[in-house]
Amino acid sequence: MNFHLFLLSSAFVAVSGQLDKVAKEAGLLYFGTAVDNPSLNNQNYLRIVRDPAEFGSLTPANGQKWSNTQASQGRFTYGSGDAIANIARQTGQQLRCHTLVWYNQLPGWVSSVYSRDQMQQIITTHIQNVAGHYKGRCYAWDVVNEAMEDDGRYRNNPMYRAMGVDYITHSFKVAQQTDPAAKLYYNDFNIERCCNAKINATIAMIRTVKAAGAPVHGIGMQGHSRVGMSPSKREMKETMARFSELVDEVAFTEVDIRHTKLPIGAAEREQQGKDYMEVVGACLETPKCVGITVWDFTDQYSWIPQQYPGEGEACLWDRNYNKKPAYHSIVGLLQSAASSGLRTSATPAPAAAVAVTAA
Repeated sequence: MNFHLFLLSSAFVAVSGQLDKVAKEAGLLYFGTAVDNPSLNNQNYLRIVRDPAEFGSLTPANGQKWSNTQASQGRFTYGSGDAIANIARQTGQQLRCHTLVWYNQLPGWVSSVYSRDQMQQIITTHIQNVAGHYKGRCYAWDVVNEAMEDDGRYRNNPMYRAMGVDYITHSFKVAQQTDPAAKLYYNDFNIERCCNAKINATIAMIRTVKAAGAPVHGIGMQGHSRVGMSPSKREMKETMARFSELVDEVAFTEVDIRHTKLPIGAAEREQQGKDYMEVVGACLETPKCVGITVWDFTDQYSWIPQQYPGEGEACLWDRNYNKKPAYHSIVGLLQSAASSGLRTSATPAPAAAVAVTAA
């Protein structure tokens, strides 16, 4: 398939198709979206998110994080995560679980622990309970999230202060023991554009963790970027080729591409479509790239305006649930990949994903 010819000739023509359906036809395992709990009372939103032809995979955006599952030590609550997991169960969609160990949205009581032995037990208890609750339902878990700084140093979070890099190794070991069927991922941002200090440090960290006997099956590249400044397909393919030497699979896990100045015009919408196509094209042309998850699909529930005031409109649907040119660009590219046989066949779903579908 001549990707650049498609981009120039067909990217911004409205096409008929649905994201997950055409992604599977093109040889990917899934096209998914993150879902957060405030959106679950919106019927317009639910109509789209419950359609498995549009999204074959759902990720709880916040419901499975530490602050929502064990805000108080020893007291576990799963209502927020279950609300989204239950949608996936009812519709036969895959569940991509997020996240077990992260420095952010971390209850204060975890931050006050400094003993290595205490922290190891706290991590063990947390993973055994949370991953155990969802055992057999998660295609994949983001086990450790954002452990590295952009300059390649380990993030000086409470877990690292107590245990050093061993907290990462330990987390992956406990996750495997708790849910052996799940794919276990390391997930981070700014590890898409080859090849910066953070990418090099991530590779070194994964090697260290695996050498210590921990399983790391996948690396998730979050894919948060800005219109006109996003990594190129070539840069992302180079990164994924390096990651593919270490793990069984790679994926884009939190994609959104935001405009840095609002309001926008047709040229900016066109550029956004091109930038999204670079991500999808890079995944299609990387044999171990299994899928793409957008970090919510509508601007109505995007996290960007709150985090980056004055920026936004990063998603594939606008606030009124109209599909943007970027949506049609992606569908067209996937259809072109399917018809050209860029990938000879769809990646088979592993056992964990099959179990979720059949539940």
